[in-house]
Amino acid sequence: MKNNRLYFLGIGGIGMSAIAQYFLSEGAEVFGYDLTPSPITNMLTEKGAVIHFDDNCEKIPADIDFVVYTPAVPKTNLEFQHFVEHCVPMFKRSQVLGQLTEKMPSIAVAGTHGKTTTTSMVSHLLAPEVSIAAFIGGIAKNFNDNLVLGSRPVMAVAEADEFDRSFLTLHPSVAIITSMDADHLDIYGTRDNLVAAFNQYANQAATLLVEESVAHEVNHPCKLVYGTSPEADYHAYNITLAPNQATFDLHTPDREFHGLKLRANGLYNVLNATAAVGALLEESKRNPAVCDVVTDQNIAAKLSTFAGVKRRFDYIVDREDFIYIDDYAHHPEEMRSFITAVRKIYPDKRICAVFQPHLYSRTQDFAKEFAEVLSIPDETILLPIYPAREKPIPGVTSEYLLSLIESENKCVLQKHELTAYLQANKPDVLLTIGAGDIDRLVGELSKI
Repeated sequence: MKNNRLYFLGIGGIGMSAIAQYFLSEGAEVFGYDLTPSPITNMLTEKGAVIHFDDNCEKIPADIDFVVYTPAVPKTNLEFQHFVEHCVPMFKRSQVLGQLTEKMPSIAVAGTHGKTTTTSMVSHLLAPEVSIAAFIGGIAKNFNDNLVLGSRPVMAVAEADEFDRSFLTLHPSVAIITSMDADHLDIYGTRDNLVAAFNQYANQAATLLVEESVAHEVNHPCKLVYGTSPEADYHAYNITLAPNQATFDLHTPDREFHGLKLRANGLYNVLNATAAVGALLEESKRNPAVCDVVTDQNIAAKLSTFAGVKRRFDYIVDREDFIYIDDYAHHPEEMRSFITAVRKIYPDKRICAVFQPHLYSRTQDFAKEFAEVLSIPDETILLPIYPAREKPIPGVTSEYLLSLIESENKCVLQKHELTAYLQANKPDVLLTIGAGDIDRLVGELSKI
């Protein structure tokens, strides 16, 4: 397809922006619309993209070769309708990602949680020794970017998003599945349907690496299991967890790694590292380009220098008298892993969690699970639900969710009330959690 002049509907999205960056690097003219400015749209503008923030067809340039859009942009959007009426070729973000990655061997990472960190780990383990094109659903701190693009890439790494069945456009040489919690039920209806889609994704790959707790639900002729149990093909053992550090040994079908160090928190990050190393070892069996990076020395060095992902267990303030951690978690199981890890690290400190629910449908589907997890901190503050693409559902509010939380120290605040409240009620450990626009508050909160 001709790609001289492209238009992105929802260009500020984390997945959309990586693809926009890719085409900018290829010399294409990139235009786009998004609802609000952000650090990501600022970065794209600095790299040459022309972006506006009002749904205004008059700002659409002429002679667009094709449009890339995200399902998060509603079909009622005037610009979306304009392109349909004028018969401009339109492709979902996932379709374009599929076309970009099918040209070379690839590792794809799927899962209802863990996929962004694992994708970042795979990318860090490979680059720059292997020239890759990596499309990450977060800002990887080692690269300060969501796109890793070497010169003349010989391999792709892709975060495989289950939303809207996007990952079904990918056909990787190695696929990873980190988790399959019920989510996006507005798309799938039931968890069984979600699991069926994960099976379809898995069987589009030559080799599958799947986490042990869900391995029995996925069938694949070349399935390998990872986890912590000795029965798993790839398993971590002798695990020691400390604040912002984990040490472990790793068993693989062919060799042992001893004394691996990971600068990250929680058992789940040890599992993510196990999956990342396993994927590289499997890929190296068919791809000579990867063989040089799977040495004991290189794996150990790269894991020890993995810096994490912004908004994934992201330390904003780390002092003896005050800790502030920001996290993107928006599903109950993600939040359980995050909050439980924080509690284990800081067992004697007073923890306050500020949560912005993401989507009315998800809040409705998992209200009891959210309430259970949000009863763990010493204090819980809820912000109003971030609607994203959705319209309100009667009765589904943060006040409703608050009523289900068992903790006595709880309240609902508007975003503009949060700073003053925390100044008057400073906790030992502050957590901000959510996938909406709660991250816009991080800078302000860090100052207090």
